[in-house]
Amino acid sequence: MSRQGIDLMKQKTVAVLFGGHSTEYEVSLQSACSVIENLNPEKYNVVLVGITRQGEWMKYSGGTERIQNDTWREHDSCVPAVISPDRKTHGILALEGGTVTVIPIDAAFPVLHGKNGEDGTVQGLLALAGIPCVGCGTLSSALCMDKDMAHRLVRLAGIKTPDSIALYAPISDVEPAEQAAHLQYPLFVKPANAGSSFGITRVSEAGDLTDAVRMAFQHDRKVIIEEAVAGFEVGCAVLGNETLTIGEIDEIELSQGFFDYTEKYTLQTSRIHLPARIDPDTANHIKQMAATVYRTLNCTGLARVDLFLTPENEIVFNEVNTIPGFTAHSRYPNMLKGIGMTFAQIIDELIRLAMHS
Repeated sequence: MSRQGIDLMKQKTVAVLFGGHSTEYEVSLQSACSVIENLNPEKYNVVLVGITRQGEWMKYSGGTERIQNDTWREHDSCVPAVISPDRKTHGILALEGGTVTVIPIDAAFPVLHGKNGEDGTVQGLLALAGIPCVGCGTLSSALCMDKDMAHRLVRLAGIKTPDSIALYAPISDVEPAEQAAHLQYPLFVKPANAGSSFGITRVSEAGDLTDAVRMAFQHDRKVIIEEAVAGFEVGCAVLGNETLTIGEIDEIELSQGFFDYTEKYTLQTSRIHLPARIDPDTANHIKQMAATVYRTLNCTGLARVDLFLTPENEIVFNEVNTIPGFTAHSRYPNMLKGIGMTFAQIIDELIRLAMHS
């Protein structure tokens, strides 16, 4: 057998899912490009499946530049495609030239941020199909996406969380202030299930609370109102199933406001310090807390655990991102680069973990 034949036998077919019916569609496109460009063609046969803003699934065979500038859908290669829930198929069904083509895959890498991708929906479909999925499974994805449920479980594990309440739509205009009367301002109003800080408002006085709640309800039927935590935010990149690897801790330095969508992707007035400006003992304690959170929420594969460090050196849980940003400048890969892992090594390990979970 030729060397080329041996290499093809060793190759794994990996489907990369990008885009998504989500407010974080654009972020997914940028993350997916970085993942695709770092998949070793000698190891992986890559199948690209794009999901439009409207929720259409398409097999795409063009380059990453069209994904990056969001013109991929216009490419001649695009054909309707779905992941078959039939475990015998173990792959993708594509409608090409009026004929359904079966494309077997060994694993799927959902580079989908936010709702309909990071919340357990796609993970459940892949579990039904028997296809190994990079990252957290159905339960942990759903739990981590719901900030209220994540906080409840982490609190039971003995880790401090901000004081908060949860509201469900519909409610009257007076209910938010009445139910939040025992909380101390400033407050954060957040959709329970949203990412990239969409729908989040920092509220300094009761008169602004109702409008903030209304805006948050545009993104989800459940809203959290929680007390702001003094101090700064730190992040932990966690990688692994049973054995965990934790990257270098980073720190977000804010000059004003909070780490909203604009700041997360432009850093106009913020800075990210890697490593965080903390002492070794505090760093170790934060890593232990991150591991506890990861295990408490049943995470596998990867997650970024975000915590607050108060002026009194108290650690307070914020949230978990099960599919964090994956661009070359994103926090998760950079934290792992801080301990010597390259982007390509991170991708390789994630696929290995998915196929051996």
